[in-house]
Amino acid sequence: MAHLRIGNQIISQAEITHLLAGFQMLPQLCRLLIIETAIAPFELTPSEKECVIEQFYQNNQLTTPEAIAKALEHYSISLEQLEAVAMRELKIEKLKQATWGTKLESYFLQCKPQLDKVIYSLIRTSDAEVAQELYFRIKAQEQTFADCASVYSQGQEAQTGGMLGPVPMSQPHPAIAQKLTISQPGQLWPPMKLDEWFVIVRLEKLIPAQLDDAMRSTLLNHLFETWLAEEISKAQLTIHDDAPAPVLITR
Repeated sequence: MAHLRIGNQIISQAEITHLLAGFQMLPQLCRLLIIETAIAPFELTPSEKECVIEQFYQNNQLTTPEAIAKALEHYSISLEQLEAVAMRELKIEKLKQATWGTKLESYFLQCKPQLDKVIYSLIRTSDAEVAQELYFRIKAQEQTFADCASVYSQGQEAQTGGMLGPVPMSQPHPAIAQKLTISQPGQLWPPMKLDEWFVIVRLEKLIPAQLDDAMRSTLLNHLFETWLAEEISKAQLTIHDDAPAPVLITR
């Protein structure tokens, strides 16, 4: 029967399974197995394989035969397994592109209101009369927003003259975000009550999200992780002490 030796300790196959469970590593194993199954159909061209392996060796300081041999011994893997690790990320990228690449534009448009960034000014105070007075001072240009915020605002924004951002539109309180969404730059809103606060908001700048390479990567990663979380939640982890394999994952 297969076993694992660590120093003078011999761990049986059944014990390995229970150790993985005890150290809460089964969900991670499940994640990796699901990924391996999903990327199995994707092949790399010889040039892609050569490039990613070379880059992997460079990134991990495996630049000499001795260093590679030491890594193989340290991880108890073969050269073929090490190269499979090196190729995994590119295969995952191929999976992402094949599965969600054509859906990115529509998904981006769906998510764009939350992806847009905003710079805005905020004053919050627990006193309704103070909020109203400050609003009229700013509107009449008797005092600047920054001066009023620095003196009267009761949050951390006082340290920046009330200025916040750039932040995703999804970050501010939904009521504030709703005002910012329909604002023009420089538009000042009368005080509104949010929980225990009275807040004054002014839009400074709207920064629309763009479907550039960085955004594409972010959205692909989000779609991939969402899919993976769903697959993990559907998987059933079952330990069989008398089974030849330590963990069975069934659907």
